[in-house]
Amino acid sequence: MTKKGALWHLASLPPRTLLRDYAGILLGSLLTAAGLNWFLVPARIAAGGVSGLATVIHHLVGGPVGLLMLMFNVPLFLAGLRWLGAHFGLKTLWGTVTLSVLTDLLAPYLHPLTHDPLLAALYGGALTGVGVGITFRFGGSTGGTDIGAALIGRYTPLTTGQALMGIDGAVIMVAGLAFGPELALYALLAVFVASRAIDLVQEGLGYAKVAYIISDVPDEIANGILYEMQRGVTALHGAGKFTGQERDVLFVIVSRSEVTTLKELVHRHDPRAFVVIHDAREVLGEGFDERFRR
Repeated sequence: MTKKGALWHLASLPPRTLLRDYAGILLGSLLTAAGLNWFLVPARIAAGGVSGLATVIHHLVGGPVGLLMLMFNVPLFLAGLRWLGAHFGLKTLWGTVTLSVLTDLLAPYLHPLTHDPLLAALYGGALTGVGVGITFRFGGSTGGTDIGAALIGRYTPLTTGQALMGIDGAVIMVAGLAFGPELALYALLAVFVASRAIDLVQEGLGYAKVAYIISDVPDEIANGILYEMQRGVTALHGAGKFTGQERDVLFVIVSRSEVTTLKELVHRHDPRAFVVIHDAREVLGEGFDERFRR
């Protein structure tokens, strides 16, 4: 997307949507800054990224962590704007600046909550992961190594994920040299917890279940789901590769509390039915969450 196209896209959004997005990114930055000040920075846990590099320099040389992050982020942001386009620009700039400013503004007030490095890694990783996840949820970014990884992924054979892993690994290695191998291991733990927290915010809690049902009496089962459980059901066309027999595969989404009812209903109509049930991380639409969520 060109810079003109990106600005047109932003201008076309309703003011309420823009306000919601920027407020959401601000909330994400606030939580990330709290995780850094309460847990990661005082425990010398450099959990990858620009914040990890800033943490190392802060403890070795001095200087505010937020300001150091901003100093690293400015050239990365300008490079991203030049080579990746303007589609990520304004929200990334907002997330980058608010995280840096909030990290330094809150530092005198958010004193460490624990001196145990394990607790710091777990809770710091979780809180910063939730913060970054919320930022992503509203279409923003806190900049940093995400931009660097995207640039590397564009101009090298590496994928963005591989580049990001390499950059974060390098930062953790630097932290290991500066603070010792034990704190580097805690940093790896914090990265893992943060990534899981980001996924949780992005994908949801898995409160719904997806079921695929293969039966010789699909119409009877579908009617039971429609009229007894009051749930929608979709028939997908399928064919057994061994037998060559064509049949419908029923696709249905239910809440966790309805799983037992669904299995009993299927068994009542066809004890030999083949049923596969797995988690649905997020379900939008009638009967579930009808709000549009990023």
